[in-house]
Amino acid sequence: MILITGFEPFGHEKINPSWLAARRAVAILRAEGLAVEAMELPCVFGESAEVLREAITRLDPELVVCAGLAGGRGRVSLERVAINCDDARIPDNKGGRPIDQEVVPGGPAAYFSTLPIKAALRDLDLAGIDGEVSQTAGTYVCNHIFYALMHALADRPGARGGFVHLPYLPEQVPPGSAAPSMTVETAANGIAAVIRASLRTRTDVEMSAGATH
Repeated sequence: MILITGFEPFGHEKINPSWLAARRAVAILRAEGLAVEAMELPCVFGESAEVLREAITRLDPELVVCAGLAGGRGRVSLERVAINCDDARIPDNKGGRPIDQEVVPGGPAAYFSTLPIKAALRDLDLAGIDGEVSQTAGTYVCNHIFYALMHALADRPGARGGFVHLPYLPEQVPPGSAAPSMTVETAANGIAAVIRASLRTRTDVEMSAGATH
């Protein structure tokens, strides 16, 4: 079983490409014969992690890919590391705004993705989809759920997971703005490519995808 999650809209946005792309990716992968489920997570600290943990317990997935919006980025961002820190620049959808709090009190400082992010990056490139390895998932609800995911999977041998950030949809970019965007279909195919790479790759490939700052 594979679980893909996306978020509900947040801030001033009326749509969230992560959820639209997650649902479309499920259709793509089911057509290939894979058992896949999608779940929309609330953009709320704490509550989102509870919903995700319940889904993991109920579905017992072997692979979990969570997706979120990173407005301003122009590529499918394969997140490398989740940190044990909530530090919200804006309130979540229920007004919560934790500052310098741990996602899991007493938990490890960070977790690395257990997806083969370099192999996935290579496959995105082969598919003609702009991708990148990202060194930070921020400190908002996306990082919160990424950390909560990896903490939950730490007690499930064999289960793997990680997080991807997606750009704005074209319709979210204001007229005259130079902000990059990506269609739902491209983003969904990006998620599907990440999942295919993860299913066939246990040991990641060695290739440069780091950052100088």
